[in-house]
Amino acid sequence: MALLIRRAALFAPHPLGLRDIFIAGGRIEAIAAPGTIETRGLAVDVIEAKGKSALPGLIDPHVHILGGGGEGGPATRAPEIAIEDIARSGVTTVIGCLGTDGVTRHMSSLLAKARALEIEGISTWLFAGSYELPVNTITGSVRSDLVLIDKIVGAGEIALSDHRSSQPTFEEIAKLAAECRVGGMLGGKAGVLHIHLGDGPRGFDYLWRLMKETEIPPGQVVPTHANRSRRLLDEAIEYVRAGGYADLTAGIDPEEDCDSDVSVETAVRLALERGAPLGRFTVSSDANGSMPRFDASGALVGLTIATQKTLFLKFQSLLRRGILDLEQAAGLFSANPAAIYKLPGKGALEPGADADLTLLDAGLALTDVIARGRPLLRGGKLLARGTFARPAD
Repeated sequence: MALLIRRAALFAPHPLGLRDIFIAGGRIEAIAAPGTIETRGLAVDVIEAKGKSALPGLIDPHVHILGGGGEGGPATRAPEIAIEDIARSGVTTVIGCLGTDGVTRHMSSLLAKARALEIEGISTWLFAGSYELPVNTITGSVRSDLVLIDKIVGAGEIALSDHRSSQPTFEEIAKLAAECRVGGMLGGKAGVLHIHLGDGPRGFDYLWRLMKETEIPPGQVVPTHANRSRRLLDEAIEYVRAGGYADLTAGIDPEEDCDSDVSVETAVRLALERGAPLGRFTVSSDANGSMPRFDASGALVGLTIATQKTLFLKFQSLLRRGILDLEQAAGLFSANPAAIYKLPGKGALEPGADADLTLLDAGLALTDVIARGRPLLRGGKLLARGTFARPAD
């Protein structure tokens, strides 16, 4: 059935004023002034959106869809993500990754989970690999994964400056970045090398060297957890100002204590104050990845799990605090990752684009989530259900 959204204040992400949005076959077919889209003779479901804002669905470019963790043994392996958690967070697209554990978690399982989430309603892409080198792949190489596997958009998250990394040399990282570059070109993909930055002293060292010593474009590499500490954030801002990119981690559940990370709000404010282009940043949740705490000797002293909901909470907070307006927030959380990772049909509300959108009320509460034309959240009521979900209360 077709869907008509009436009288929404449209941010596409640029503001277009009040518009009706006509959706059919999973795509946006028309956007027009209120009351001007003709639907007589069609079976059309109508959402009255007066007083609400329509924005592109959020894109989460770093999610442990299969579950991450394991640093404390088998009992600390995080669970798989559920479609319900994704839908409640306004997210319509994710990029999945493995993380620390490339032994009990496999690329074939990651691919299967991604396909399952697509059946359940959202769009998915993947990174090949885990923290370690050599990279875990499906076909035998990163280059051929990028060419032959539709969902692979890059390699990652490869760990640097972290005691859990495989301690790769600069030459190994440069070679992998080149594999991503050429594989992306041959496969028509972004071919991004997605780097996990730990809290070690080397920070951005390899990334600066890639920028200065090789011909690989800076956009080929996206480091994540750039707000892990103030020291790392300061370096990330300078790296972005020099032409690079950086991903900010939304953080753990707001109720949890986290005294080391710099908040996304502070990170974005500092980036704007220092003239770093907002279009070179993304924000991700790290959802279903473990967030371990280690003491000075490297012993595990605490463990929690990142949640998908933090992404929308940060989106909401940036707006409520006046750090960003709706157009800027839609860019940071939707248009930017769609462009950086070359996700077709994503990040914008325009005719021909995928019908991925959210509706927010005047108080910035999330009321509706539509993914590829399918309502996952409607009037605040969750419609998305996983195959083995318990019946709704």
